[in-house]
Amino acid sequence: MRDEWEHVHTDYTRPAQRPAPASLAESEDDWRRYLESDTPNGWLIQHSAMTEALVSGRPMYLLHTTKDITAIRTSGELHVSTGCLVGALYCSPLTRQREGLRPHNLGAYLMQTKPGTTPMIFEVIPDAPIPTKGVDYLHLGAIHLRTYRRYQSFLTLAENDQLDHAVLTGLGAAAGFLDTALRNAVGRATNAPEFIDQLAAAVPAVPFLGYLYFEVLSEYLMLHSTTPETRDYAQVGELNNWLYKRLAFAAVDGMHRLFDLNRFHPHHQQLVQLIAGVEPALALGVAEYVRRRLSHLFARIALHPSQDAATVSFRGLDLSALRYVAPGLVGQMVFREIRYMPRYRQLYHCFEKAKALEAWDYWNHEGIPTPFNGVLPKGEIGIHPVYPRSAVRAWTAERDSRGFVHPAQEITARLTPHLASWWAPPRNRGQMITTDPQVMVDRSAPSSVRCYRSSFEGISA
Repeated sequence: MRDEWEHVHTDYTRPAQRPAPASLAESEDDWRRYLESDTPNGWLIQHSAMTEALVSGRPMYLLHTTKDITAIRTSGELHVSTGCLVGALYCSPLTRQREGLRPHNLGAYLMQTKPGTTPMIFEVIPDAPIPTKGVDYLHLGAIHLRTYRRYQSFLTLAENDQLDHAVLTGLGAAAGFLDTALRNAVGRATNAPEFIDQLAAAVPAVPFLGYLYFEVLSEYLMLHSTTPETRDYAQVGELNNWLYKRLAFAAVDGMHRLFDLNRFHPHHQQLVQLIAGVEPALALGVAEYVRRRLSHLFARIALHPSQDAATVSFRGLDLSALRYVAPGLVGQMVFREIRYMPRYRQLYHCFEKAKALEAWDYWNHEGIPTPFNGVLPKGEIGIHPVYPRSAVRAWTAERDSRGFVHPAQEITARLTPHLASWWAPPRNRGQMITTDPQVMVDRSAPSSVRCYRSSFEGISA
């Protein structure tokens, strides 16, 4: 079990060591060298201000925004969130300077765009230097699948049948694109614009692809951007989070109300226009980058490491075979499908607390009081609620005219191993055409009703 959690964490100070399927044209090490050495901002992967603060062993200062400050004061408790940090209080870094605590650009974004929230300052005093091992939610699929299978007795027979049907039908509908992605991963390149259009058409059938698509584009923008804004953030050791926020809001209507990457699926022409709107110089190379990078990541994330990517096909596989061949992809699909079941509000804590307990155990053994989103060390960092060897203090924050924050009133509330309530809105069931014109998928369009995510401001992983 702990080996699985080791697999989903990335240590950016060490060479890549994760096992991968056979026949991939490029390795994780190949990509790491390229991203770190051949992109304008790649040096920040190992040497960001956040990672240097972690390894220093000195007190960490973190910013959290909440709409529930009165409830926190009244109860004396802080509950943690799921999502990309599995089970942690979602924060962004603060840098201590003579003028005050300077927010990371992600924190500045949250304070600027989240009216009605109260900023809080947390001081975390670790017991030792903290490993730069971030949890990568894209690799959580096998854990999602194992957790579901362990607790699937909590679902009715009809609910389990519905889940199996949705997963199998979605994968069958997108099988043509999934096979194309594997062919690209083993070096048989296809036309990039055509690849993007097939990807966009496959997202409604396999919503996880929307998350993977978005993360690849976020990486592309943050590492390749050369705007004055990006250079200014790089000078203080930060990747520019505003880039992918602008992309998401331009790509999907209402994304500022419900950050739902199930709905992120721009086709090629739209993609080029979106990137041109964020940073024109990056539009020309984006399609080819997505083709190569997404194909490689998909093969590594979807397939079991024992598989040979050159021989796998998603066409015609039954669910038992799919769970064996591609547990990462099946698990990601199960995780997303189960959240839209009518009873998920009741079942949420059963499935998510099980994963959080395992993550907390792993972090305790690894010495990680402040886990971070390891897709990239871009500033999404949390506080582990039951780390036994660190001290945590909290204050409400005041922001001055120069953007620095200062402690105002100390809050006596304690972090607790309880998950904040979360559930997805119901979806209207309906049929939609997928990538294969011969297949109709009984799936639902994402609702425009806002989700309630207490104390969670990040990507809805």
